[in-house]
Formats: sequence, structure tokens, C-alpha cells
Amino acid sequence: MQPALTEEEIRRYARTIALPEVGPEGQRKLKAASVLVVGAGGLGSPVAMYLAAAGIGRIGIVDPDTVDISNLQRQVIHDTAMIGRLKAESAREKMLRLNPHIRVDIYTESFNPDNAEKIAGDYTILVDGTDNFHTRYLINDLCVLTGKTYVYGAVYRFEGQVSVFDAQKGPCYRCLFSEPPPPDLIVNTSDAGIFNVLPGTVGTIEVSETLKLILGAGVPLIGKLLLYDALTMSFQIVGLGKDSHCPVCGAEPKITHLVDDNSLYSTPKND
Repeated sequence: MQPALTEEEIRRYARTIALPEVGPEGQRKLKAASVLVVGAGGLGSPVAMYLAAAGIGRIGIVDPDTVDISNLQRQVIHDTAMIGRLKAESAREKMLRLNPHIRVDIYTESFNPDNAEKIAGDYTILVDGTDNFHTRYLINDLCVLTGKTYVYGAVYRFEGQVSVFDAQKGPCYRCLFSEPPPPDLIVNTSDAGIFNVLPGTVGTIEVSETLKLILGAGVPLIGKLLLYDALTMSFQIVGLGKDSHCPVCGAEPKITHLVDDNSLYSTPKND
């Protein structure tokens, strides 16, 4: 049974409820939903804010880092007064000021193989707010092994990617990228730079996919990879196929539980 909406919530979400694809029943689905955001940085900022504004009943934020002045160019959930504060705490304060009708749980620790399953246990959808390959493999493997859905997003300079990975309905992240690139080919945002609005564009697309999944509306990006280029203002969708030899969701999976094997999974960095 879906939770009831208060009169104040009906007024707050009136523009969403007015959509035939949503209505009061859809808004109750959003209130009943639980979503975990891994990272409260560039991608996590718009993701967390729009999930809060949409009325997602329970939102989890995982991030062990503190706010730095260099974050404020794009991590818009934080402000100058929050420099030095934990990002998860800063995010929760802003989200609850925006919408006091939601629950926000924070986890101020690294997301790793030892705690990932426990942290994610009460959430049905995990949204990518990280900036490194290794944590994405951890999120993916956890989702495959526990039957959850992974909403993926990534940004680099002026380009972004979004997809939805649900191994029960299509490919997983490892079907697309079987293993991370060599360390010497990975460039972080402090060296490569990043267009300040890019995480906002990609993050709001991630939220759009998350809301569609909860509402059962539209067609999610399962089996598709959305590519965005801000310089040319172009979008491209590439079809993805399931890899029968995938080590986690294939016919004979080699990964059957989360193990920190040679630092395959690392601490999330949300710059």
C-alpha cells in the first residue's frame, strides 16, 4: 500500500501530479521509493537536489569527503559557508531545507566491499555520483548480485554519458567495460578540467531516468548508452548488448560476491 499524501505535499507536487503519466498514484510511488546516491560531488549535487524536490521518500547519500573551495565551481549543493564540512552533511542540510517531507540518511564513510551491501540494503536504485572506474564496478557488481538497478553517469571535460544497468533486463556495466583502463590512462578532473554545467546536465538526466523507473513511465535507457557533447550540443544513443561471457552477469559468472581483490574496488572520489 502506497503512503498517503498530505495536503501540503499535494500543493508542493501539484505540477508533477498534473501530469497524466504521474497523477496522485505516481507521486505516492515517489514518496514510497528509496534511492541511494553514491557521491555528493559534481554529479551527486544535482541528483540529490532533484530527487529531494521530486519527493523521493528516502534518499541516502554516501560520501566521506569534505567540501573544498575548488568544488564550488560545479558542486552546487554546497556553498562557501560549507567549506571544510562533510559533503554528506552539507547535502542533507540543503535537501531538507528544500523539502522537509523527505528522509535523508547519510553515510560519511568510503563505499567499499566491506560495507556496500549493508549501506545499500534498504535502497532499490543506486545512482552514480562518483568520478572513478573502480567504484562504478563496485556499484555495478553489488546491483547485479542483489537485483538492484544502477543508474550510471559519467563526465569528462565537455562530454557526458548516461545509462541504466539492470542485469535482469539487459546488460550491466561490465558488459560495456569489462575492466578498467590502465592507471596511466586515467586523467582526473583537476588535470583535465571540467565544464562547470556538465555535471548538472548529466545529473538531471540521471534523475529523469530514476524517476521514470520508479513511475514505470516512458522507456528507460536499459540497453542504451546516451552520449552528450556540450561543445556541439549533440546527443547520441548507442545500443548495448548483453555479454554472455560477462564475469558478473554472464552465463557462467566468475564474480559471485564482493571481494576487494587487488584493490579492484576503491574509495569514491567525487571531484
